[in-house]
Amino acid sequence: MDDDDNEPLESETKDETEAALAPQNSDDTLYCEAETLPSVEKEKPNREDSETDLEIEDTEKFFNIGQKELYLEACKLVGVVPASYFIRNMEESCVNLNHHGLGPLGTKAIAITLVSNTTVLKLELEDNCIQQEGILSLMEMLHENYYLQELNVSNNGLGLEGARIISDFLQENNSSLWKLKLSGNKFKEECALLLCQALSSNYRIRSLNLSHNEFSDTGGEYLGQMLALNVGLQSLNLSWNHFNIRGAVALCNGLRSNVTLKKLDVSMNGFGNEGALALGDALRLNSCLVYVDVSRNGITNEGASRISKGLENNECLQVLKLFLNPMSLEGAYSLILAIKRNPKSRMEDLDISNVLVSEQFVKVLDGVCAIHPQLDVLYKGLQGLSTKKTIALGSSPMKLIQNYADQKKISVVEFFKSLNPSGLMTMPVGDFRKAMIQQSYIPINRYQVRELIKKLDEKKGMVNFSSFLKAQKSQQPIRSEEK
Repeated sequence: MDDDDNEPLESETKDETEAALAPQNSDDTLYCEAETLPSVEKEKPNREDSETDLEIEDTEKFFNIGQKELYLEACKLVGVVPASYFIRNMEESCVNLNHHGLGPLGTKAIAITLVSNTTVLKLELEDNCIQQEGILSLMEMLHENYYLQELNVSNNGLGLEGARIISDFLQENNSSLWKLKLSGNKFKEECALLLCQALSSNYRIRSLNLSHNEFSDTGGEYLGQMLALNVGLQSLNLSWNHFNIRGAVALCNGLRSNVTLKKLDVSMNGFGNEGALALGDALRLNSCLVYVDVSRNGITNEGASRISKGLENNECLQVLKLFLNPMSLEGAYSLILAIKRNPKSRMEDLDISNVLVSEQFVKVLDGVCAIHPQLDVLYKGLQGLSTKKTIALGSSPMKLIQNYADQKKISVVEFFKSLNPSGLMTMPVGDFRKAMIQQSYIPINRYQVRELIKKLDEKKGMVNFSSFLKAQKSQQPIRSEEK
């Protein structure tokens, strides 16, 4: 998938490149879903002269001494005080060095050590002021280390040069790295271009966090073009950037033809109703997204209605978060009725938790949930009533289940496992919610099921029945002989 060998001569593409670099009008690109990203010439650092070259003169010693000794020698080589936490944890699978003030040289010492490390799979280096030299050391290390899978270098102010170094690595990436966090690094439009050029042909990175950066509409256009071409990303976080209508429309155009992205977070941006229209169109065509967060994007009832058009035909989306958008009961109605009209909808969670609804809405929602029992809609409460009065749970769902289990002389866990066709101790939340609503042994409403899911240790969309056993053990009284 590497297209470096097919790169045209610079003299032949100069005019085309300059024209392509100019931001395109969203109206012109509405149906242009897979345009080639513009190319820019990269200034690659001269590694022969680089002070970040990860070499120790005695290469035989480099590979034969222990990890601790290697790290201490690396610290001596670059002139930094060793981080005691790293020494204690360098043989663990996860090393968390967030907020340790490592700086570029401290990062280089760790990178030297990790070249030959085979145990660290996840490395956290957020907020360490690692600068250009530090990120270059890490990228050079990854050319040699085939074990590290997750890297967090958020909030390190990497800027344009950092983006250039990361982009160079991603274009040549043969490492095992699949999860990369680059939040809060002051990335702007040119950074977006560099990263998107690399990601258009990179299929190894599956999870990417670019939140809290400074991408605006032009960056959104680059990202949209990348999404139309990328076949690796499964999770993308673009929250807390500066996208407005043009960038939002371009992003959503890329989603129309994307076939791998499952989770997208674009909350805290400026999509507005035009962006909502583009998202609705994307949801109508996209067959891969299961999670979309567009919270706080200035989407009104009109925008909710436009998203609803996509929900009427979508067969894969499970979670839609619209929290903190200025919509009201009208927008809430359009969303749930769209789900009702779609017999193939897989929606499980709809978050409109800043919207007050009416008793009539709740009745309509009951009808929707009868068709789609896996669905849970989170709203603020009933108009004219406090939230506490709105959600009347009645009896504790755990007590109801325990009473039933006692009557049938079975354990609660056995009851839970009977709801799971696989018989396992874990189950997708949507499937569990549907099974609990449809079972006829215990009278239970969707509010009680919601409380039950919280008690069953929901993690990454799964309930875990073993958490009931843990809770049960913690509540058991101490026996007299143990006192």
